[in-house]
Amino acid sequence: MDRRQFLRDVFLWSAGISLAIPRFNILPEALAAEKPQALLGLATGEDYAALVARVLTPLGGMASFVRPGDKVVVKPNIGWDRSPEQAANTHPLVVRALVVQALEAGAAKVKVFDRTCNEQRRCYANSGIESAIRELDDDRAVIEHIDPRKFVPVNISRGKSLSEWEIYKDVLECDCYINVPVAKHHGLSGLTLGLKNSMGVIGGNRGSLHHNLGQNLADLATVIRPKLTVVDATRILLRSGPQGGNVKDVKRLDTLIASPDPVAADAYATTLFALQPDTIDSTVAAYNLGLGEMDLAKIQVVSA
Repeated sequence: MDRRQFLRDVFLWSAGISLAIPRFNILPEALAAEKPQALLGLATGEDYAALVARVLTPLGGMASFVRPGDKVVVKPNIGWDRSPEQAANTHPLVVRALVVQALEAGAAKVKVFDRTCNEQRRCYANSGIESAIRELDDDRAVIEHIDPRKFVPVNISRGKSLSEWEIYKDVLECDCYINVPVAKHHGLSGLTLGLKNSMGVIGGNRGSLHHNLGQNLADLATVIRPKLTVVDATRILLRSGPQGGNVKDVKRLDTLIASPDPVAADAYATTLFALQPDTIDSTVAAYNLGLGEMDLAKIQVVSA
């Protein structure tokens, strides 16, 4: 795949110059060459800013993913009108620490956003994420609401279930996409982790994707490809997900998982719920597409 040509097609479609839908096409040999290392950082601690730095250390730090001048997207879960204690959204201190790390690595711009399920202003405010980013008082760090005009239809050439879907332009164009899901129970998919978090950067009727959800998420992952996945397990939601609400359903673990391999990150995070990776359809489907490693014995876990 020629990434520059793909981005050019995205620009031309967005500008109304071309009617041709951008096509994300990657050859099997190129996919094999791009397959991320099944290396995973694992860290536990109560100081979340320090915890973010520690969990990235086995991976070479944020500088391994963000280069000076990069445009970065940090994509947490901000989907629900819930407080941090209710564990339905990514913890704001984890999000802020990742933004700070990206800026310190030289990012020119770091954007934070999510397509919420509840009313977006309440989700941004009550999650604590909006204030966490704005309190940085740095023009390079921006938290913004989703702009419906920025969804771009993309042909998903390797999809087994999806052939086309609308994906947010900023995710397609950024130099580094950092996926930051919260680990929690989900009534339909069993768990919602990194692959499921991509639902927050797509347009269209998301509810229709719940039929054959695992394969649909894997198909989307052939296009939405984070350089880094950081799973927030500082608190995990054990029941009543994805929205939660009762703090009795929350277990505090003060743990983060980080990996360049999105499948490995989801596979290991599954074990926090006393489950195995093959119980989550999206993990299996993404593994079968060659997008990462789900065999725990083949994932190098480094505690930091």
